Amino acid sequence: MKKYPYTLIFLLPLTVYLALTQMGWVTHLPKLVFYGIVPLLELILKPDPSNLSQELELKWQRDPFFDRLLYAVIPFHIGLLIYFFFVIGHTPAGTTEFYGRISAVGLMLGVTGINLGHELGHRHNRLQQFLGEILLLTSLNTHFLPYDNAGHHRNVATRQDPATARKNEILFWFWLRSQIGSYIQAWQIELKRMQKLGRAALSLHNRMVVYTIAQMLLLVAIYLIFGLKVLLAFVLAATIGIILLETVNYIEHYGLLRQRLPNGKYERVNHTHSWNSDHLLGRFLLFNLSRHSDHHYHAGKKYQVLRSLPASPQMPTGYPGMMLLALVQPLWFYIMNKKLQDVGQAA
Repeated sequence: MKKYPYTLIFLLPLTVYLALTQMGWVTHLPKLVFYGIVPLLELILKPDPSNLSQELELKWQRDPFFDRLLYAVIPFHIGLLIYFFFVIGHTPAGTTEFYGRISAVGLMLGVTGINLGHELGHRHNRLQQFLGEILLLTSLNTHFLPYDNAGHHRNVATRQDPATARKNEILFWFWLRSQIGSYIQAWQIELKRMQKLGRAALSLHNRMVVYTIAQMLLLVAIYLIFGLKVLLAFVLAATIGIILLETVNYIEHYGLLRQRLPNGKYERVNHTHSWNSDHLLGRFLLFNLSRHSDHHYHAGKKYQVLRSLPASPQMPTGYPGMMLLALVQPLWFYIMNKKLQDVGQAA
């Protein structure tokens, strides 16, 4: 029965639906649940570092339940986003309902848009990759796929990686550095790939060209069908989703660096180069994203079989709570810089 708590992810579309259909404080319900109730519960509930047995891991690796769960989320994600276009157009600007609904959909775009898109983007099956691209398109963050696979995973925990937060780096500046740097690297990766394939740099074989056209077509379609107000509301919601992604990036690798070897190359990525959390609610709601070290060690490993290892540095609480902590920068630096010393990353 341990696999069924992953269905808790459906709390997100449920609360977003309520935010789009109800009035007043209920339009802020997704934030209250995911950044209020969940962090409080994770302070009370003990983390669970246990792993699947080898036999169960092999069974879960082949169990269709976990992929079907991902597929089941996608219609809710796309359906609620389309419903948002209709609802927000009739919601008076400047009201609590207006901002509540935008932030609710922004949370959805960050979680079931970017995070689920990230999970599917690592798969080798082209259909699964395409579904990941669709989800990232709805979040206006399609460049994440080539950058994450060929840039972040190669350069993580080095100065060459925009998504690795440096010790004492201000969160706001990290948001800008990571988003802009990852976008530039995504273009560099694709241009280099085109050169190797002997293709024209700006041909339709270049994924960044295709992604850029797709994003422009999406924005134009929203404007033509729903108008400027809905377009601006969607861009604001997507921006919230991207900020959530970059905040997650900030907490995942903060201050952790790989050592340079005598030959000038970096040591291989291992389980000490990502911060981890075994707090159960965050794991179930984010498809085990918080077991991040094992993800970097085995990038193609499915979310349900990611492992927790003693060598991985551990966060004081789950991802939602750590994201809130990162917003209180003096407290973040006080706590996390001490933990960096504990794991031998004092420099």
